[in-house]
Amino acid sequence: MAETTRKKKLIEVALPLDEINAACVREKSIRHGHPSTLHLWWARRPLVAARAVIWASLVDDPSSHPEQFPTEEAQNKERERLFGILKKLVIWENSNNADVLAEAKAEIMKSTGNNPPALLDPFAGGGAIPLEAQRLGLKAYATDLNPVPVMINKAMIEIPPLFQGKPAAHPGASEASNYHGNDGLAEDIEYYANWMKKEAEKQIGHLYPKAKLPNGQEATVIAWIWARTVKCPNPVCGCETPLVHSFNLSKKKGHECHIHLHIDQAKHPAGISYEIKSGLLEDKEEGTVSRQGAICPVCGEPIAFPYLREQGKTGNFGAELMAIVADGPEGRVYLPANDEHIQASTCSRPEGIPDASLPNNPRNFNTPIYGLDHYSKLFTNRQLVALSTFSDLVHSAQDRAYQGAVAAGMEDDGKGLAEGGKGAKAYGEAVGVYLAFIVDKMTDYHSAICSWHNSREIIRNTFGRQAIPMVWDYAEANPFSNSSGCFNNLKDWVVDVVKYLPSAAFPGSVAQWDATQDNGLRGIMVSTDPPYYDNIDYADLSDFFYVWMRRSLHGTYPQLFSTIVAPKNAELIANSYRFDGNKAKAKAFFEDGMSQTCRNLYLYARPDVPVTIYYAFKQNDMDEDGAASSGWETMLNAIISAGFVITGTWPMRTEMANRSVASGSNALASSIVIVCRKSDGVKPEILRSEFLSLLRDEIGSALGKLQASNIAPVDMAQSIIGPGIAVYSRYGKVLSADGSAVSVRDALKLINAVYSELIGEKSIDPATDFCFIVYEQYGFNDMKFGDADLLARSKNTSVAHIADMELVDSGKGNVSLRDRESIPPFSKKNENPWLVTQQVVVAFEKDGYEGVSAIFAQLTDAQVSVVKSLCYRLYSIADRKGWSKEGQAYNSLIAGWDATMQKASDLRNRKDKSVQGTLEF
Repeated sequence: MAETTRKKKLIEVALPLDEINAACVREKSIRHGHPSTLHLWWARRPLVAARAVIWASLVDDPSSHPEQFPTEEAQNKERERLFGILKKLVIWENSNNADVLAEAKAEIMKSTGNNPPALLDPFAGGGAIPLEAQRLGLKAYATDLNPVPVMINKAMIEIPPLFQGKPAAHPGASEASNYHGNDGLAEDIEYYANWMKKEAEKQIGHLYPKAKLPNGQEATVIAWIWARTVKCPNPVCGCETPLVHSFNLSKKKGHECHIHLHIDQAKHPAGISYEIKSGLLEDKEEGTVSRQGAICPVCGEPIAFPYLREQGKTGNFGAELMAIVADGPEGRVYLPANDEHIQASTCSRPEGIPDASLPNNPRNFNTPIYGLDHYSKLFTNRQLVALSTFSDLVHSAQDRAYQGAVAAGMEDDGKGLAEGGKGAKAYGEAVGVYLAFIVDKMTDYHSAICSWHNSREIIRNTFGRQAIPMVWDYAEANPFSNSSGCFNNLKDWVVDVVKYLPSAAFPGSVAQWDATQDNGLRGIMVSTDPPYYDNIDYADLSDFFYVWMRRSLHGTYPQLFSTIVAPKNAELIANSYRFDGNKAKAKAFFEDGMSQTCRNLYLYARPDVPVTIYYAFKQNDMDEDGAASSGWETMLNAIISAGFVITGTWPMRTEMANRSVASGSNALASSIVIVCRKSDGVKPEILRSEFLSLLRDEIGSALGKLQASNIAPVDMAQSIIGPGIAVYSRYGKVLSADGSAVSVRDALKLINAVYSELIGEKSIDPATDFCFIVYEQYGFNDMKFGDADLLARSKNTSVAHIADMELVDSGKGNVSLRDRESIPPFSKKNENPWLVTQQVVVAFEKDGYEGVSAIFAQLTDAQVSVVKSLCYRLYSIADRKGWSKEGQAYNSLIAGWDATMQKASDLRNRKDKSVQGTLEF
């Protein structure tokens, strides 16, 4: 093997992880100009994480150049210099800083002999990895099976470089030559988007009338608040019951108001009218729909969900306008419904609208069981008219952009984007792509799944999370307003992104491709973020956008949009509903597909640059030994069986803690970046005892470097998997004494045991080990579920399992150790050492040594010894943390240990029986 193939890269040795993770967290709050706002896609990785991973995968670690850095001190000094570059590189404000990028690119050139590789991301998704490769000067290849991410990547890395530096070409554009980057393209997108809005307003503006304020002035409507209705099943009543989650319109302090129902018993079935009143309704009065079902506000009749589903499927849902939200001179103004606005909303369903069926996927699609089983049914007729109008105008605007480019003197080669064109026709189509994105963004805010956010007084978009849920009271936005969901705002998101996309030396290459098929590339760099087992149903979710994108762009990319909905059968996901509920078949499909994909990656990758794979699968299945992670183990098995050697793992803070999927639920906060290399030849076999010896050496060597990188303890256990699995993956088999092969699962257990041994903490059991580290970092305070999940996985258990043992409380996105007021009393049914230790403290505080000895009398000497060991360790932490009261309990227990044990012995003797403690700690 050539010398270059043996050079370690920075990512295989050390990273300034604190700074990278801090930048990742901060980036999640960046909106204007951020590429994620170009078009919605799920589970995007932060750009700075991708940037750091790519750069550190290309730049040599100083240890690879002993002739330049012969001592550890010299290597550390050079590593710190490289860290300094990387720390600047991950600052969001430096994303397009020419000096910072030039310094970073110079290091890449130096480490690659002025011949940097191209980069491939075969699961391109939201495009973070290909975009950052392009930013760092690499040729970027992005592929995905799904046409929506294919278009997102084209809009970010393929189209802009074709026209960068060119002036705007719309009528009246400046003739100045000082256009830089994508300024000209962005200006034309804005120009033709404004034209679209004006034309749309001419055609359908009458459907969106102004509102009259109490002072007689007119105001622009922001939203219309509607309630779905259903006939009350009580035959004596029979009113049209409004199905409303909350009648509160505004919870904003000083501006509280709600919808008040007027019920006229003499006017059934139309016996309900709506009034706007100040103040808030209490929880029990807030709505007519809850998790238990609905209730008729007139007669009090309960309305069960089966009845609602039946009525919905037979088309018996109605809709009533309850309130109008207007843009007043001093903020939101809430007005009652009136006939003018009800009539304005009444229009016929347009022809030629996307009308595909929603998937039969109950996990993420709840509307079909209520009859909303086609995409067209997720919109009101007025919304369908508006979206169809804007979609049709994309075609007209695209043609105008083409004519404008010709008039401005742009060469016309007659080729469109799909034909590789770079002239006027392709330019007009390019403008059309971004205009289509604006329409796609409109669908997210202009569906009958949108609701009114009464705390922020804005419209919630359709995809507040990775699902399409049933929404009872919905908010219909006004595209011609200047508030949430309006055309102007959505246009500005798109234009800002185009402006801030980086300049590129050459266009990226984007294609629709199945990752399990060989694409023919060789000798390239690979970095990718593959699907996480069954976490996200990308293809199903994307159809919401695909059907409208297809309507706008089928003429531009006919082959890409040749199917009615996005491809499903080949999508690499372990979703059992696609296999008639057979989980085993779904698992086998994913395993086979991922294994074939990794074999392809092996073919593509050049040996002198590591392959990096992001993985963030949430562990949620159990076996007899504790927690198991089918997705995680499948990924490691696929990587290793393809012939890769794993050389490192790094936890990256890639998720937004306050996003809807995380808020109030147990969601991950981190991805693990798996770093791997192509192996060199046939892998030998090794005995388990030899494997353990090597583990101790490798992990021991890595610990110091990882600690020097200031890796938090919650991430240390996960990061140490890298050097451990690196040993495992170097061998064809690790053989146990009986000749059986050590599996990936068992290897992970051994790595964890060696890690615990080396840091001086003898492993007791997974749950106790987990609790000990949580206590050290958080005491009894909350920690984010993502951190807890990472830690639990590293201990080969799960948060759910530990919560079932009553050791922790888990919910609302947080996990905390159970405080001593809420732990259960001692029981022989649950003798977990952590729990017993806390029960002993409670007993001591309540009944002194008598209470402690009563517990000890029921334990074996071995169990008591473990409790004593824990008390020592916990006292040490409390003392170091300055938790004087906490430390005093453990100190007092240890101080009176001998006396307590004597009392326990006396109790045992008096009862003349031994405790049947069988647990081995």
